[in-house]
Amino acid sequence: MVVAMKAISLAFDLDRGSVATLPSPAEFLGYVLFVGTVVFGPWISFHGYKNAIESRKISLSWLCSSLLCLLKSQACLVVSTCIAPYLFPYFIPVEGNEVTRKWLHSYESAVSFHFSNYFVGHLSESLTMLSGAGFSEDKDHLKWDMAVVKPLNVEFPRSMVVVVTSWNIPMSRWLNTYIFKNAMKLGTFPAILVTYTASALLHGLSFHLGAVLLSLGFITYVEHVLRKKLSAVFSACILSRPCNADCSHRHKKGCWVMVVNVLFSLLAIFHLTYLGSMFDADMDDQAIEEGYLASHTLRRWSELNWASHWAVGICWLFYCLIK
Repeated sequence: MVVAMKAISLAFDLDRGSVATLPSPAEFLGYVLFVGTVVFGPWISFHGYKNAIESRKISLSWLCSSLLCLLKSQACLVVSTCIAPYLFPYFIPVEGNEVTRKWLHSYESAVSFHFSNYFVGHLSESLTMLSGAGFSEDKDHLKWDMAVVKPLNVEFPRSMVVVVTSWNIPMSRWLNTYIFKNAMKLGTFPAILVTYTASALLHGLSFHLGAVLLSLGFITYVEHVLRKKLSAVFSACILSRPCNADCSHRHKKGCWVMVVNVLFSLLAIFHLTYLGSMFDADMDDQAIEEGYLASHTLRRWSELNWASHWAVGICWLFYCLIK
């Protein structure tokens, strides 16, 4: 997937003139097989690769940043494999009826899947920085600030829009730069569908990932337009993304504004639980390696009464009524 993303981005950059000349075969292979990203990712631009292969002085901040990301990755691995699958009732003894148990089990599966992604993300941050990439330049000062995932933005989300951009930051940037902006001439909603379809293709076009990604496309679009409309009606900072300090909204930090944002955050957690329910940690390794079948995905969502899809439909209907 990362190799394909690099090749596609390089083609776009050559067409746009961001990369002046066609790289030699050695440069191209060096880029797509760059040691810091070839195994765990993430995607980096050709310009970032060229900066990485230039000589940089080894510094204490470089070493500390790399080791810190490595430590965070191992912590996420422990949570994913040893804590999240047994969250209820061992660590947090919550009991309830059959419906409650289904949702709690779905939340366990979702959290375990989330932290497995954080493990890979933080590990890729560490390896990328150790290989000399993943820095920003502030005048003559180098900041080793590679960021692939932001777990707090996912586990305590403001919105699903923030979740999808924090799940894999380089990939989100790639999709926005090379897919979404080029598809915007079709309209916002078609561009979103094209973007999530491209993401599904890059991930291998398995049914369960395609279903999740296309569902995310509908969820993020409906959430975005609904909150944008409510923000305009009430002149309040309740957009999917945090407003700038100098925004024109009259209501910025009122109690009811906080309540509305918290309700949308809870709705985002609800969607994440529903979408992550199919990534069941109890399945055997062979089934996971071969990919989840369509029947598994449909059965999981059916057990939860297609609740997230119904919620999106209700939000869309409400948006149409107030539009």
